[in-house]
Amino acid sequence: MFHGNGYDWHTIYNMPIWLRNFTFKKLEEYFKKQEEAQNKANNQLKNSKEIARPNINPANVYNTSVPTKK
Repeated sequence: MFHGNGYDWHTIYNMPIWLRNFTFKKLEEYFKKQEEAQNKANNQLKNSKEIARPNINPANVYNTSVPTKK
């Protein structure tokens, strides 16, 4: 019954308040840890993958040795 699976309205309604609060806090802690781990992984990917921009020189792009039609 983790992550709220299996909890219906009647179960939550009849659950003691202390247990309802405890369950909610444990689920909240779990999801916050998951979010932090995801954010950490995303930040590491962003920092490790620097976009390498090629240095393009227009003189190298257009080859002047190619004959042109006259």
